[in-house]
Amino acid sequence: MDNFVQSADAPQKPHRPFRRAVLRGLAILMPPLLTVALFIWAWSVVETSVLRPIESLTSDLIALYTRHPVTKEPTGEKAVVDGELTITDEHANRVYTRNKEGAWVGYYTDEYIRGEYLQRRIVLPLFVSVFLLVSYLIGKFVAAGVGRMLVNGSEVLIQRLPLVSNVYGAVKQVTDFVLTEREIEFNRVVAVEYPRKGIWSIGFVTGESMADIRAAANEPVLSVLMPTSPMPVTGFTVTVMKSEAVDLNITIDQAIQFVVSCGVVVPRQQQKSLEMERISNHVSAAIAQHGGDNGSSENGKRADERTDNVEPSK
Repeated sequence: MDNFVQSADAPQKPHRPFRRAVLRGLAILMPPLLTVALFIWAWSVVETSVLRPIESLTSDLIALYTRHPVTKEPTGEKAVVDGELTITDEHANRVYTRNKEGAWVGYYTDEYIRGEYLQRRIVLPLFVSVFLLVSYLIGKFVAAGVGRMLVNGSEVLIQRLPLVSNVYGAVKQVTDFVLTEREIEFNRVVAVEYPRKGIWSIGFVTGESMADIRAAANEPVLSVLMPTSPMPVTGFTVTVMKSEAVDLNITIDQAIQFVVSCGVVVPRQQQKSLEMERISNHVSAAIAQHGGDNGSSENGKRADERTDNVEPSK
């Protein structure tokens, strides 16, 4: 049966069990590892670019408007009383001198405020709550007419900036596809011959198109969105005859994965169908070949028997 699975014109691959086992193990390990690495990278970006600057600003404000005399000498400092207070920071090799009241003490003040007020177990839930609240308020503001006008105006200005417009446009397409609710509801996935006969493309049925087109075609028609790879947020809307659309046994998400991966990720049920079709074709070809050989030999034997039975003419 294994001989039937392989293509007839495909070259025989060398048997490498170690390599196959390693690749199979990598195929199992890489998806979860890459997923975890992606989330870690995203969190590091948020922490470095957003959370830490907010913590630093909050620490400065607390140090500016509050007074907290330190009664215990911090580790790693030397205090010299000679008319002014001199503190040596052995961690960063810096010297801070306090000549007047309210002057900045530096490293130790930051550490004290962070340990007293800005603990991560308090800051992190508060940061997430404030972030969700701000996102909600911005969403409600954009839903209003004035907010939408301001957002559209700012996007127009960004689109006019060189280099920035390309990056912003690509990022906006990805975020809109992932975060924005789909306003177009897809009914099912079909395959149509597009852009010409002989080329099959995957599309999403969005409706039954227009009555005038249906009357001109003299049969039911469908409106189909033809997504583009690898960004299915863009595409073309075409109207095809219903009889020319082939319904596919895959879900909307599976079709999107197929488009995003440029055809690499094939749904499992379609892989089984392709494999069974390949096996069936090879079995049919083998049966036909063996049947033809047996038929030829039997016909030859019958011809010889008929020749032997014929009496020679006198």
